[in-house]
Amino acid sequence: MKDAYLTYAMSVIISRALPDVRDGLKPSQRRILVAMHDLNLGPNAKFRKCAKICGDTSGNYHPHGEEVIYPTLVRMAQDFNMRYPLVDGQGNFGSVDGDPPAAMRYTEARMTAIAVDMLEDIDKDTVDFVPNYDETRTEPVVLPAKFPNLLVNGGSGIAVGMATNIPPHNLSEMVDGLVALIDNPAITVEELMRYVPGPDFPTGGIICGVKGIKEAYETGRGRIIVRARSRIEQLRGGKTAIVVTEIPYQMTKTRIIERMAELVTSGQIKGISDIRDESDRDGTRLVIELKKGEMPQVVLNQLYKHGVLQTTFGVIMLALKGG
Repeated sequence: MKDAYLTYAMSVIISRALPDVRDGLKPSQRRILVAMHDLNLGPNAKFRKCAKICGDTSGNYHPHGEEVIYPTLVRMAQDFNMRYPLVDGQGNFGSVDGDPPAAMRYTEARMTAIAVDMLEDIDKDTVDFVPNYDETRTEPVVLPAKFPNLLVNGGSGIAVGMATNIPPHNLSEMVDGLVALIDNPAITVEELMRYVPGPDFPTGGIICGVKGIKEAYETGRGRIIVRARSRIEQLRGGKTAIVVTEIPYQMTKTRIIERMAELVTSGQIKGISDIRDESDRDGTRLVIELKKGEMPQVVLNQLYKHGVLQTTFGVIMLALKGG
């Protein structure tokens, strides 16, 4: 029993849950990109049905069913989940409101330019190849990866007895930091943070303080508090509104509105008279209209306190080294 469980645990850790430090990808993500590369789905190619991509991925590299592969492909196309999406999706790929994507038979996809950089020179003996699951073809152990995808796009996963939750970062800042590290291998965390001041979440927001960031960079674990970005606007009739323009990473507007309504109904927050979602293609705009005479900062602090416009990102810097 002990040996069987250990074998299972190692299989989950290596084959499913954790990204490889070299390309920042889990096996399912890597195999999707390889399948798209086989189909020549570069950024200038015609879009292909996601059902075709998922079918090729499942049939050639990842025999776990298309229903398992499609959510992974969708996430790689969502610009509110990935700092730099690796898949260019056409159709309904879900939304930051928590809306689900359309079925794979309706959506289409191709690789983004940055995904092509992940695969560049793969046919020039840059990485090792191993037989696929049925030994009918070979697949790369890791992608060449011309940029540090693990830290740029981050990653999350739950394995047996361990988990990872790496925040995304700005590519330009990360490259500057890597150049500084190459020039000075003994560089300190404080010096490195001059180039990489902290994570860069795709949905924006404001990171409160640097203590959690520094702790995460020094120890591999830390707690980063992220707040929504908001401003105060004056409305007609002497009323005031809190307008939210950026929300914390991995929070949905739908859940924020629901939670606010719960707090207003229960009487825990009494200064809100109306909540409207005026978001459009230009960006997020969540209007929280206050009752006449209410102080916006007081209501805003209450929303932070109850976790409506504030969240904690628990950093766990864990990845596979050498496969």
